Amino acid sequence: MPNQQVQPHSQAPTSASITPALLKQHSITPDEYTRIEAALGRTPSLTELGIFSVMWSEHCSYKSSRVHLKRLPTKSPLVVQGPGENAGIIDVGDGWACAFKIESHNHPSYIEPYQGAATGVGGILRDIFTMNARPLAVMDSLRFGPLDEAEKDAQLRRRNHAVVNGVVAGVAGYGNCFGVPNLGGETRFEPCYSGNPLLNAFALGLVKIDEIFYAKATGVGNPVIYVGAKTGRDGIHGATMASEEFTEGSEQKRPNVQMGDPFLEKLLLEACLEAMATGAVLGIQDMGAAGLTCSTCEMGARGELGLTIELDLVPQRETGMSSYEIMLSESQERMLLVADKGREGEVLAVFEKWGLDASIVGIVTADDTMRVTHHGELVCEIPNKALTDDAPVYHRPVGVWKAPVPLDPPEHVLELLKQPRDYTADLKKLLASANICSKRWVFEQYDSMVQTNTVQGPGGEAGVMRIKGTDRGLAMALAGNGRWTYLDPKLGAMHAVAEAARKVACTGAKPVAATNCLNFGNPEKPEIMAQLSSAIDGIAEACIALGTPVTGGNVSLYNETKGEGIYPTPVLGIVGIIEDVTQAVPASFQKAGDLVLFLSAFTGKGRDVMPEFGSTEYVKSIEGTFWGKPPGLVLEEEAALHKALVALAAKGLLTSASDISDGGSAVAFAKGCFPRNLGVHISMTMPSLDAFAIKERLFSEIASSVIATAEPAKLAEIQAALAEYPGVWVAPLGKVTSGNYTILINEQPIVDEPIQHLKGDWTTALESQLAAEVLV
Repeated sequence: MPNQQVQPHSQAPTSASITPALLKQHSITPDEYTRIEAALGRTPSLTELGIFSVMWSEHCSYKSSRVHLKRLPTKSPLVVQGPGENAGIIDVGDGWACAFKIESHNHPSYIEPYQGAATGVGGILRDIFTMNARPLAVMDSLRFGPLDEAEKDAQLRRRNHAVVNGVVAGVAGYGNCFGVPNLGGETRFEPCYSGNPLLNAFALGLVKIDEIFYAKATGVGNPVIYVGAKTGRDGIHGATMASEEFTEGSEQKRPNVQMGDPFLEKLLLEACLEAMATGAVLGIQDMGAAGLTCSTCEMGARGELGLTIELDLVPQRETGMSSYEIMLSESQERMLLVADKGREGEVLAVFEKWGLDASIVGIVTADDTMRVTHHGELVCEIPNKALTDDAPVYHRPVGVWKAPVPLDPPEHVLELLKQPRDYTADLKKLLASANICSKRWVFEQYDSMVQTNTVQGPGGEAGVMRIKGTDRGLAMALAGNGRWTYLDPKLGAMHAVAEAARKVACTGAKPVAATNCLNFGNPEKPEIMAQLSSAIDGIAEACIALGTPVTGGNVSLYNETKGEGIYPTPVLGIVGIIEDVTQAVPASFQKAGDLVLFLSAFTGKGRDVMPEFGSTEYVKSIEGTFWGKPPGLVLEEEAALHKALVALAAKGLLTSASDISDGGSAVAFAKGCFPRNLGVHISMTMPSLDAFAIKERLFSEIASSVIATAEPAKLAEIQAALAEYPGVWVAPLGKVTSGNYTILINEQPIVDEPIQHLKGDWTTALESQLAAEVLV
């Protein structure tokens, strides 16, 4: 290795050449630059300036959110690895552990939808197999702008169509080619996402609990090995781009978007797992955001050691690359390994077998410093902790949160709500609305059955996978309602946790751990920090109450376009364990003759009916207005319901269970009927046939409740089992039929329609919008 002093070379600027324009180009503030000079004791080279810019970016350092993230619960008896590694890990029994995580790829998915989404999937998969876990499943949470006239700007509407098509194709293209089943997730549409879509990718894998690998350098003198794809110029400053708002000209940042190759990543997966099995690999890190920079300094920092690397030894696919470009490239499908000295040949042989580049590029040193040489010159010499532990931490001003819309409806809307409606027409319109209609067009592009572990795939409440060789299974679900979080950040975030956990519990799995992706606007605005801080408080409170510690995740800030932010959108991924996967409960109705049950722990404590109704999809889609607040949520009630659902499933007492969410119980009944073309006959009583009371009964979106079905002979056993869960109750509502969708209230028909008439609107709405010509 070369002399470990900074030598004069063409990249070494003088202090005068570090101009305000250069710092702005690197998104480094004057105060941050002063800290850089203090950390180094000198003027940084251009390569060092670039390294600081990506490592101190919001995307890599969490400098605005770190102080708040500390409030999240991260421990439980099942948590093997919490935040701070490539993925969180929990013990799932029988010697197995589960690695899982969710991350965002939002900005790239707008600039270059296909590759932005594809590399988002590729990156989260590498986070999983870096831990020596074989990926078992992926899911995705997608947010787009409207495809119809809800987006007034025709040009943006056309762009929304292109983004939807590109993102879904990218998710499908990468996951299908890699060979991992996609179990669904969620897709929502709101005008605020027109200029800033969200792609949150979730992945889960299995690893033997005594075979977990960590991203930590060990052993002074051990070789550092680069493996995988060659380094190119794609993705340079991708992390910095993800830490900025979109402005005029942001679409010109396509070179910042990485290009993915799922077939090469499949080879990389197999090669990495085989290399780790040799025992010759001591540490491994994905080259994700910030590429070679991040993997080098973070491996060293975790091990309190240094890494020295020689860039001339890095496999490159383009000629004439500078040290700046090599260190900041985010080319995909690359890993950095630390091998046991003397056994590096075993590692190299594995990658040669799989046809992948592998090159010894450096060595582990004793002094906790990252050194980079290029063409015989030392172009970077930075203490690891200056880039990691000592990165800026901002206590940004947190504003006083204020409700953004009135709690009560305008007078004319209130009068409309009191008027009787054609409830069949309303239900049809609701079923065809963007957030409720079938997302078949999305998930049918995904392979959900590859690897033959899928028990429940897309279209249900949660994905369920078997753990081969055991009786157990894993359930997983994603949830988040940006509109609710906009109305009340803390309560909206609590609902995200509760809904994802409820979906998992509906399958019969016990929710045990969480991962989160926090998508927010510009943290330099006090009102945005108020949203973020309150949402984190809500997540923490809900995760503690529901027993789902947060094992890791991602924060995505600066989700704004031309100064307009998205709704604050925390997306929660919940993982649950089911002891006997053959007892997994499906979401849809299974056969005619089953009882339809309202299973709930809901008491209505503290309920404020009219404002809560203002946050529903019914009001948005049918009334076209926006007011109110999210439904009330009592976490003790929610936790009790989850325990009861798990117990009932274990006893084989339920034939289906589904969440009451968007659209309320009327929509839940319909969606229960559709998969098997069944009907339903519901009969309810109310004090009167007051028009608003009917709407509230059919379309309110209350928490801590599900629609379940069971064989009639099992009702008494269900009631007896619920006696062990105080506060949880069951009410028979009717029966599954082979006929119409019928709802009677006080024996008066409110809806009576052939199920196919309802299903047609629900099934075709999204595809019709996508196929429609967008007119200026």
